Amino acid sequence: MDGGGFKHSIVPVNGINMHVAEKGEGPVVLFLHGFPELWYSWRHQINFIAARGYRAVAPDLRGYGDTDAPPDIDAYTIFHIVGDLVALINSLGQDKVFVVGHDWGATVAWNLCLLRPDKVRALVNISVAYTPRNPARKPVDSLRALFGDDHYICRFQEPGEPEALFAGFGIRFIMKKFLTYHEPAPIFLREVNGFLGSPNEEIILPSWLSEDDISYFASKFDKSGFTGGINYYRNMNRNWELSAPWTGVQITVPVKFIIGDLDLTYHIHGVQDYIHKGRFKQDVPFLQEVVVMKGAGHFINQERPIEISQNIYEFIDKF
Repeated sequence: MDGGGFKHSIVPVNGINMHVAEKGEGPVVLFLHGFPELWYSWRHQINFIAARGYRAVAPDLRGYGDTDAPPDIDAYTIFHIVGDLVALINSLGQDKVFVVGHDWGATVAWNLCLLRPDKVRALVNISVAYTPRNPARKPVDSLRALFGDDHYICRFQEPGEPEALFAGFGIRFIMKKFLTYHEPAPIFLREVNGFLGSPNEEIILPSWLSEDDISYFASKFDKSGFTGGINYYRNMNRNWELSAPWTGVQITVPVKFIIGDLDLTYHIHGVQDYIHKGRFKQDVPFLQEVVVMKGAGHFINQERPIEISQNIYEFIDKF
């Protein structure tokens, strides 16, 4: 169904089997997807980058798609996820790779650069800016104080609850609802007037997303479920505890950051000031470029495939 001439393999990493899609020959560019996504979210970028002399490699991250999904919430800490990627990089025979991340993939990429900067030649991160560890307050507690208990990340903390909610709407509906979300407003999972609305609602797909695309995503989430991906959120406070030794440590690899001006993450209180008024550059001293794309939402790598691909290529081609 992916139809792109991609090579698929299963790679043993860090005690699990990881599904990897790839294309091309040359320096490795590692693509890290977000929630609720798969390697397939990078289909356009893989083709573009592979055609320009690179080996584009896109795994299904732990808990997603055709990669193993350990049952325990504790198996999804940032140390596990970064450990998977270090093992994958080693399995590819590489000392260092270029990394491109989006959404949770961006968070994972920031942490890969924090914990193992020796593995990263340069980073292009999309949609989620670096969040330095605040020693005074845990991240979920901060979100709850900002948005209340119905914010989706707060609702995601309760094991089984969001999964049961999603099951009542069906996987195709959930995939369409998330991937077509194009608002700068936060997502709330309320029973009334919430993000999901009515299961009878007809969701019109934008030009950049086809029913076949939805079918591919839905087929994989139908098999794996959403728990693996949601478990990343359930470890946010745990990651805060585990990462205490890295408080105040800078990201020391060359970075380009891209975000849409309609991305909900761009409109969280304080984020635009952080990105544009100097603090981002303090925490990420080799930040070379910030690109804000007008009229673009959160799933920007699929919405603006050519622009994103060109931005990635122009940056990594410098190294």
